[in-house]
Amino acid sequence: MLSNREIICPNSLLNIAQNKKGVKVAVVNAGKPLPMLSVQDAVRENLIQPIFIGDKKQILKCAEDLKWDISDYEIIDEPIENNTAKIAVKLASEEKVKIIVKGHIHTDILMKEVLKREYNLLGKTRLSHIWHMTIEKDDKPLIITDGALNVLPNIKTKMHILKNVINFSNRIGISRPKVSILSATEEVIESVPSSLEAAEITKLAEKENLNADIFGPLAFDNSISKKSAAIKGIKNIVAGDADVLLVPNVEAGNALVKIMIYFMGACAAGVVVGGKVPVVITSRSDESQARLASIAAAVVALD
Repeated sequence: MLSNREIICPNSLLNIAQNKKGVKVAVVNAGKPLPMLSVQDAVRENLIQPIFIGDKKQILKCAEDLKWDISDYEIIDEPIENNTAKIAVKLASEEKVKIIVKGHIHTDILMKEVLKREYNLLGKTRLSHIWHMTIEKDDKPLIITDGALNVLPNIKTKMHILKNVINFSNRIGISRPKVSILSATEEVIESVPSSLEAAEITKLAEKENLNADIFGPLAFDNSISKKSAAIKGIKNIVAGDADVLLVPNVEAGNALVKIMIYFMGACAAGVVVGGKVPVVITSRSDESQARLASIAAAVVALD
């Protein structure tokens, strides 16, 4: 059942990101083949100017293997993996880089540094993670949030996640996104806590007059299939035509994204938003095209 489709970075992200051209980024613990390849791809697309942080010998060896001359780019020699995150975050706090890109380092180590208040990188909303999902080069994306950072967000946190994803949707050209508050059911049922939360978020979003069409609870099928929504008699602007799925917890989001990657060959562009700098936290097993798409998504997310 695993897909053999080649993962393809979507044109939509690349085209928008290329308008910003040559953004300075810190690549955290850069000296492994896949991070170096994705950064090379992003440089070729004229998206970024990297500062490499990590073991200089390994970084130069990777570049040599890729037949890539990186003599024009700064390398900060730090052979201890966990120290590379501190250097990257400090560069961001000093406004020397606009994006942080995770290389071969554990996400929790990197994000613990980003979250430290001493660096002043936190914004008005809580940090959240966005997946921009496509299959073909010119697909309309399906956006899934939050499937990587906030584990079991409460309603207050979900409102932050919602505001972040509306902002990102606007940046990729969706002026008024349709947001489905996902549950296992389209009914409000006492025994399904996510359905109760979805109904409350829908009311809060209406009260705050957010620039989006927001409705929940909706199950996955009637979020993305007009046929399913029609059969079940669900009549609202979001049902069957959602741009965004706001998931109930990290397990739901993580599973949904990985099902799309491994069964459908989807390109998952992932980025942490809501702070003063976007953070790319791709999995160490992600393909280079997904890493390139994630860097493009981070460039798009910039103020």
